[in-house]
Amino acid sequence: MTKAAELAKMGEVLTNSQIGGRRNLIINGAMQVAQRGTSSAIGGGQAYHSVDRFIAQAFGADNFSGTLEQSTTVPSGQGFSNSLKYNIATAESAIDANELFDIRYKIEAQDLQQLANGTSSAKKITLSFWVRSHVTGTYSISINKLTNTTRLYPVLYTITSADTWEKKEIVIPGDTSGGGIDNSNEAGFQIVWGLSVSSTFNDGTGTNNQWQDYSNGAAFKGHTANAVGTQGAFYITGLQMEVGSQATPFEHRSFGEELALCQRYLFNGDLQCLGSADGAGNIQLCVQTPVNLRANPTLVSFSSPLRGALTATATGAAFSAMVAPRATISVTNTGSVNTLVAGFGGSCSVHLDSEL
Repeated sequence: MTKAAELAKMGEVLTNSQIGGRRNLIINGAMQVAQRGTSSAIGGGQAYHSVDRFIAQAFGADNFSGTLEQSTTVPSGQGFSNSLKYNIATAESAIDANELFDIRYKIEAQDLQQLANGTSSAKKITLSFWVRSHVTGTYSISINKLTNTTRLYPVLYTITSADTWEKKEIVIPGDTSGGGIDNSNEAGFQIVWGLSVSSTFNDGTGTNNQWQDYSNGAAFKGHTANAVGTQGAFYITGLQMEVGSQATPFEHRSFGEELALCQRYLFNGDLQCLGSADGAGNIQLCVQTPVNLRANPTLVSFSSPLRGALTATATGAAFSAMVAPRATISVTNTGSVNTLVAGFGGSCSVHLDSEL
């Protein structure tokens, strides 16, 4: 390597390190935060379970049963306390043509503008992570751009030793085509770690290690491992995606900082609420979340023993997340007849979902 090339490489490494600033585009990559709980059953299709920001999919499963868990099994000496565990309780030994088992993560589009995606200046990104599986073999990752023209970058990696932590680093070139990534609060990227893949999603078409227009058949090209074919577990932690072609050490963030980042997409906990009620038990409550949510949320659950005899459960919600971190919730009195007409306040337990 020439002196000029060495200096250029050194400059790229220093830039990639971003001293004094954040590097990791992935939130909760150390699996610290689990507002939904430490374990949840994986059902059909895809849904968020357990560890914040991560989706488990078991699409088309007819025999499979399992859980997504926040685990304390971690690679030794790397500074991690938790991992994400995809536990296979009942195996799916035969992968039918419509089946797909994976773990997914979505990145908000406005957080990806620095990639200059869709232009001649599109930047390289590096994905690194620790992985462990009871099944060795060739696994696939499907990286999808989700705005404008849907694009795909399929790439393979190998797990060589069963039940052993291995670190993987994957450099992804910038995508100069496809119309770029909208500057919005919608999903811009989706990263999908395939665990077991049917022929529908691996039909021999497409090209690995290359950006291309999305097709189902090319999404997991070359994947051969069947991680759900036997009982066991697939673990992952230390996920980092950063600008540049050099994987830097994992950016450990405090639990409080990581929790606040997660709460943009989900709040599940206790808040103080203020409101008013009429004699028929119609109640309007206002709750203020710690941070602005990404968008109008779904009200998953609400409960509050307001003023002793008044027990309220939610019937609907309205939210203006980008104006203020405040939600107005309409609830119905399910306890004693309510005679309160003045304003009142109290504690409430609320679960608001604003995931991508």
